[in-house]
Amino acid sequence: MDKSLKVILEKRIGNVKKNLEKNNMQVHYVESKKDVVNKVAELLSDGDTIGVGGSVSLDETGVLDLLRSGKYNFLDRYEQGLSRDDIEKIYIASFSADAYICSSNAITENGELYNVDGNSNRVAAICYGPKSVIIIAGYNKIVRNLDEAVKRVKSTAAPANCNRLSCETYCREKGECMSFLSDASDMANGCSGTSRICCNYVVSAYQRKKDRIKVIIVGEELGY
Repeated sequence: MDKSLKVILEKRIGNVKKNLEKNNMQVHYVESKKDVVNKVAELLSDGDTIGVGGSVSLDETGVLDLLRSGKYNFLDRYEQGLSRDDIEKIYIASFSADAYICSSNAITENGELYNVDGNSNRVAAICYGPKSVIIIAGYNKIVRNLDEAVKRVKSTAAPANCNRLSCETYCREKGECMSFLSDASDMANGCSGTSRICCNYVVSAYQRKKDRIKVIIVGEELGY
């Protein structure tokens, strides 16, 4: 990255960090995705029970390999041969985990996390249950405000995830949510197909339990 652009980026990240901390979230910044594994390891203890949300960012950073190292009791939703019932049991077990690791669909400059889910096991765990929640997000997830967060999901995150998950939705076919045909600012407006992945919408603002949510912001683009 150009040095001048890096300076501006880190100033913006610094402002986001300050506002997340005002909302009682712990924040860490790492310059590169190769630094993420070491930072995550610092936030875990050997023997911890750990669950994860569906996330391209975890795969891109090597975090899943860390969790499979044998140091932890990893509730591995991706293990080969699992039935749908097995995966659902892992989702439930993750609510009592020592740590839950996932990404965020968007982070506002005002210090809010914005997340949208279909099954909603991820947003549920972010809100309540696991003792610690670790969010890993590239700088591309930073947006100015909640309106931009909504648009980011409708134009980027949802279409890309529907393609990844082979969900037959309007946004997968057209590249953006059908709500752009009318009022894109309407957060919950969208398709009505059985494969819809935008079902529950969660804004995480001020947190009662200080530092339960830990946000690792990465100075590179990660995920969708």
